[in-house]
Amino acid sequence: MRVLVVEDSLLDRTTLRAMVEHLGHTCDEATDGADAWDRLHRQQYDAVLTDWNMPSLSGPELCRRIRDREGQPYVFTVVCTASADRARGLEAVRAGADLFLTKPVDLISLEMCLITAGRVVTAQRQLAQQNEQLRTHNSALTEDAYTDHLTGLANRRRLDEDLQRIAGLANRYDMNACLAMCDVDRFKAFNDRFGHPAGDEVLRRLGAILRASSRDTDTVYRYGGEELAVLLPGQTPVSASVAVERIRLAVEAAGLVHPDNVPYGVVTMSFGVAGLHAGVHADVHSLVAKADQALYEAKRAGRNRVVVHPGTLHRLGETVGDWGVPEPTTL
Repeated sequence: MRVLVVEDSLLDRTTLRAMVEHLGHTCDEATDGADAWDRLHRQQYDAVLTDWNMPSLSGPELCRRIRDREGQPYVFTVVCTASADRARGLEAVRAGADLFLTKPVDLISLEMCLITAGRVVTAQRQLAQQNEQLRTHNSALTEDAYTDHLTGLANRRRLDEDLQRIAGLANRYDMNACLAMCDVDRFKAFNDRFGHPAGDEVLRRLGAILRASSRDTDTVYRYGGEELAVLLPGQTPVSASVAVERIRLAVEAAGLVHPDNVPYGVVTMSFGVAGLHAGVHADVHSLVAKADQALYEAKRAGRNRVVVHPGTLHRLGETVGDWGVPEPTTL
């Protein structure tokens, strides 16, 4: 082990170091508690043997500081003092020491102490390593639980939780947010012609296109089947419709061949947008329903277009009226 001896007495420090090295360990010296604390910031030690009474920083206070460090490997601490008072030993242990030795420290007592230190440090560090592996494994499991395996997008479960979180922010901080429901046009006809493996590949490609065409703050989800979704925090329905139109154009520009998607001849998507409004109590279920209604209207009006639910526009004082379905931009 690597041991740090902390003693303001040169004679005691030299003697203790010689004993530690005789037992086969590497040993460094610190002249007082403050020197030891500085060394602990620059070097990792397995054990610290410290005197009780020292200038600037006592042995118990040094142990207390070592125990209060977060995210650091375990250090076995021993307080050494000329007093054999058991109450004094209890005080040292309460301060964070693992053991209490009475001076003069004999070689057998020191060896037993360092054998115990080796076992404790090894067990603590193995436990820390196992905990880190467990955290990594749990993180991977959590990520897997919120990811669609086909597309690599966030899944429906993640969308449900994100919508609740965004609704909470909207209600508390008067924040706008929008949801776009997205559906691949005539996807069944594509699968019937090219087969489901080709359909799966199209969904993967579309997922990548939607992510690449979205802002860093937006999240793309696979809602189910050929239906995707985009959550756009901080957007009004009008600004969201501009962002979603950019996505629609990127999908069409990809040129994924789809002969049965007349009149376009390539894979296209339809989009329905609805919004949560600052100052209006956010209703997640209503938001999803309205985005879905807008998507249905985009399908009814000829597909390959973005439609904003008129109810969400009305509350914002933006464009009001019927569905107002726009003609898609021709590439």
